[in-house]
Amino acid sequence: MGRGRQKAKHTKIARELKSFSPDVNYDALERELTGHSHDDAYSDEAAKWSEYTDDYPAGEPKRA
Repeated sequence: MGRGRQKAKHTKIARELKSFSPDVNYDALERELTGHSHDDAYSDEAAKWSEYTDDYPAGEPKRA
């Protein structure tokens, strides 16, 4: 294939990819890949650090 035809083909493909926007449900994809949702991951992470936040009222600094 000549360089002109090759470049035209690449340009055509690049334009198609640029305008392509699939409808993706990212939450469902994350659940499928990880086995749990983003909210579950946040809850698990927050539970690990709850000992540092439960003892002090909001705005009061933690003393060493």
